[in-house]
Amino acid sequence: MGTEILSVAHYVPSNVLTNFDFEKIVETSDEWITERTGIKERRIAEPEVATSDLAKEAGLRAIKKAGLKSEDIDAIIVATATPDTYVVSTACHVQYKIGAKNAFAFDLWAACPGFIYGLKVAKGLIKSSGVKNVLLVGAETLTRFLDWEDRATCVLFGDGAGAVIVSNSDKKDKIIDVFLGADGSLKDLLIMPAGGTLTPFSPEVYEKRECFIKMKGREVFKNAVLRMQEAVDIILERNNIKPERIDYFVPHQANIRIIEALRERLRMPKEKVYVNIDRYGNTSAASIPIALSEMEEKGVLKKGNLVLLAAFGAGFTWGSALIEW
Repeated sequence: MGTEILSVAHYVPSNVLTNFDFEKIVETSDEWITERTGIKERRIAEPEVATSDLAKEAGLRAIKKAGLKSEDIDAIIVATATPDTYVVSTACHVQYKIGAKNAFAFDLWAACPGFIYGLKVAKGLIKSSGVKNVLLVGAETLTRFLDWEDRATCVLFGDGAGAVIVSNSDKKDKIIDVFLGADGSLKDLLIMPAGGTLTPFSPEVYEKRECFIKMKGREVFKNAVLRMQEAVDIILERNNIKPERIDYFVPHQANIRIIEALRERLRMPKEKVYVNIDRYGNTSAASIPIALSEMEEKGVLKKGNLVLLAAFGAGFTWGSALIEW
């Protein structure tokens, strides 16, 4: 039995926050942000909008494009680091909101590579347990956890969701391979220190600004390039594929400098590397499915294209995937 992506879709909030808007919030400039990150604007969810709302919209679009109904979904996986609630998974919120009454549902917490981790899990469910249709969503409302006084982090992130339907196939396996990695010893380089069982929320936590995302940029950059290249090298080698055979490379949209450094190391031409960080910023687990959805909408992706995915994020976690479109 093979696996394939039947459809892809995305949804982003309509509210746009530009670099010029940030000039009014913190000591920064459009030139500073653009030069260091490649970001020009990002989307911000309205206060009443939760991660599950973004995931619901992307999910319903993916279901419709696949020619399915919500009742046809057997499993829902939501890759997110910004859940609606603790105890109850965001996937359960989504299951209720889209009316997928026949689906089991759970969250997958692997930060920015969450979508790639989800591909591995969805493929495994289909191959091992008789599941037919999996709704896999990468969704984030990262802007709820930003320190708007910290110009090094608050300019980087945005909100959004991307979704795919992963299904079984009688033909060849189009989710060719997925490689995953992690190194918990580097956890403190990119983390929100408070909010969990180790350090619950409290007035003191807020005063220390520990309830917001903290990042050591230089160390994250070095590890991101190294581990993403490693993930790409491993998956290409074990599938006996040369980089020139790749039709498109879709990296996690974290920083244009990371993307460029990786592209140069892989010796890939710019036209093969999809970039949309300028319009969305870093949407974590949502960034790759949003990119894939845009590529399909623009007619960039063609049937039979060989697509390489790679991501790196907090944890640290990283991964790569080879898929045939």
